[in-house]
Amino acid sequence: MLQAGVIKEGNGAWGFPVVLVRKKDGEVRFCVDYRALNKITKKNVYPLPRIDETLAALGGAQLFTTLDLRAGYWQIGVAPADRDMKAFTIKRGLYRFDRMPFSLINVPSTFQRMINGVLRGLTWSMCLVYLDDIVVYTKGATS
Repeated sequence: MLQAGVIKEGNGAWGFPVVLVRKKDGEVRFCVDYRALNKITKKNVYPLPRIDETLAALGGAQLFTTLDLRAGYWQIGVAPADRDMKAFTIKRGLYRFDRMPFSLINVPSTFQRMINGVLRGLTWSMCLVYLDDIVVYTKGATS
């Protein structure tokens, strides 16, 4: 993450603990425990797709391709004024996120809004987007 520019050495008054969470496939996910920050954060509301609307849109589709935007959240920068507030502590010191971290309360709505903007005009007609997962579909081989 440091070499990729996702995080940098931090400074300031903020610092949250790191939690390593084992995923179903055995991999370990690096998470920061932002519960205290999330409690005082103003909520950013943006709708996620509803299951019934998603299933209706896929009705009659014959061909599907699925895409997983791995590390998709890291494509969005954190505002410079907010970076020190996203700091976390490890035994090597204090680091901060310059790209959007996974466990902040507003990350899902921010990402959904961004990806819907990028794919505007394509969603609901040839692709469906749920956060960092995309299904591209067609009603037939000639579509």
